Amino acid sequence: MGAGGDTSGGAAIEVDRVVTRFGAHTIHDEVSFSIGRGELVAMIGGSGTGKSVLLREIIGLHRPQGGRVRLLGTDVWGASASELARVRRRFGMMFQEGALFSSLDVAANVATPIVEHTDIPRDMLAALVDLRLSLAGLDPGVGRKMPSELSGGMKKRAALARALALEPEVLFLDEPTSGLDPITARAFDRLLQFLCHDLGITVLVITHDLDTLLTIAERVIVLGGGKVVADGTIDQVMAVDDDWIREYFSVRTLVDGNAGARGARPRNGDRDGT
Repeated sequence: MGAGGDTSGGAAIEVDRVVTRFGAHTIHDEVSFSIGRGELVAMIGGSGTGKSVLLREIIGLHRPQGGRVRLLGTDVWGASASELARVRRRFGMMFQEGALFSSLDVAANVATPIVEHTDIPRDMLAALVDLRLSLAGLDPGVGRKMPSELSGGMKKRAALARALALEPEVLFLDEPTSGLDPITARAFDRLLQFLCHDLGITVLVITHDLDTLLTIAERVIVLGGGKVVADGTIDQVMAVDDDWIREYFSVRTLVDGNAGARGARPRNGDRDGT
């Protein structure tokens, strides 16, 4: 499935031979892949394989030592400051643990990118924030709460509402279901499916959550040893002869016993914990 996605609309994300080093340690050794518009792609890999670093390189927060990154047609590391500012208004980012501003209530958190990047009149701001909260599955009344008053699942949804504030074409999520109970995590997964399939948002999610892969991922990219070691559907990735991949998916095999990973994989409408 490699290039994947809707080629008629062009690639939303293009990573071309990216090289990343920290001192003498090479994290990425000419990593390449592209993600088509409207795809929902999961990225996995062992600790230290540079998943979060690569995500930061894609959105312009960390400069790689080599290669090129294009996001929505813009050369991220060759763009001017004004060009980069324009492309940043076209994607949303949900960091690990949500990264909400603890001193601001939820509504102010969601409003922050709108205030910073648009000229929307203040009298329209509250309604727009309520709409984003609803889109993320939260009651608008949650906007009056402080982040410290929210459960883990509500914090994740509030962070998602902020990532959706500018109606992004691309959504990046770093470990969005970490720390959530299985029922809440699967509900969050279904929300991501809705955003991709119903609203057409391209979604790249970094995750360790095997159930996220088995329930919603249409394509999986696996990083290992500085390279892309697998890129394709769940079945294609599971067929790759790689020790880490075998160990990763063996968790589901152990849980499901003789049924095996593929036979136990939930289908649409038949998800764990719901």
